[in-house]
Amino acid sequence: MTETMTRSVSTLIGAAPVRDAWMHLKGRGRNMREKQVEQKLVRAVKARGGICPKFVSPGFDGMPDRIVLLPGRHFGFVEVKAPGEVPRPLQVSRHRLMKRLGFQVYVLDDPEQIGGILDEIQAT
Repeated sequence: MTETMTRSVSTLIGAAPVRDAWMHLKGRGRNMREKQVEQKLVRAVKARGGICPKFVSPGFDGMPDRIVLLPGRHFGFVEVKAPGEVPRPLQVSRHRLMKRLGFQVYVLDDPEQIGGILDEIQAT
């Protein structure tokens, strides 16, 4: 790593030591994998004629990442995780609440699950 890169990385995260900065940046790899799963979900929903916007709920943490809206008024909520990751306890609590209210909530951590999830959403 060059001196300029070292200075840039240290500045990026508040003058932390370079090793800590590297670990911080390296940790983003998991997010990229989650992002890739999320992108595949969005593409699959579009291929079925639907949309899959991010679901943001200010002041109410733990809500699922995406809402899947498919033709024919079919919809469900999807929490996207990196492969092998699981929802945090607050997310599990929110998912249970939403299910009690009658909404479909899915946890997606493998692109192979996308077809099955979308089939289930369309079947209801």
